[in-house]
Amino acid sequence: MNKDKVITELKNHLKFSTEDIDKLHIFHEELIKFNRRYNLISKSTENDIWHRHILDSAQLVKFIDFKRNNSVSDMGTGAGFPGIVLSIFNKNPNFHVKLFDKSNIKCDFLDNVRSKIDVDYEIFGDYKDQEIVSFYVVSRAFKKLEEIFRISREIIKVNHKLIILKGRNAENEINKLKLNNNFVYTLEESITDKESKILLIEIKKKNE
Repeated sequence: MNKDKVITELKNHLKFSTEDIDKLHIFHEELIKFNRRYNLISKSTENDIWHRHILDSAQLVKFIDFKRNNSVSDMGTGAGFPGIVLSIFNKNPNFHVKLFDKSNIKCDFLDNVRSKIDVDYEIFGDYKDQEIVSFYVVSRAFKKLEEIFRISREIIKVNHKLIILKGRNAENEINKLKLNNNFVYTLEESITDKESKILLIEIKKKNE
């Protein structure tokens, strides 16, 4: 899908505004410039950023209620996918977007983009030793499911919904895990790749 078709999809089906698209253009430009010096994304995907990275991230807005006074934590956000895209879409000042990445270089990039497009998101380093209290936790190209579940169990302190972008083996991966009644999951189709899935998991903490 080329850039123009992606923008049409963003506007017509995902309800991104014209101002949002302008901010995504700036984000895209800054990513290309920064990627010349640092490997934020694979060079092979630079010509397909709008489809491969932006639209892939943007589709997650369908599963998040931004009207709630809550927050979303993006684990291992890297170049800001999906976190920056979600932050651009968010219009609720009481809904907070939190980006986690252990790389100082990537955090510098996230800070630079924030100053250029005037969006409000928080930047954190490594998620370790954090107490995360977000209702939504998203990840894209972050960790294996087993590790994500460990983080969910040990670091995220409240009931929450995991939203994970996964490839064609998503169902096989989750079937290998030993889930108990605290885990309820569904699989949604990705709009960017017919073989990819979006894994939605409701997590109930035992003490709540």
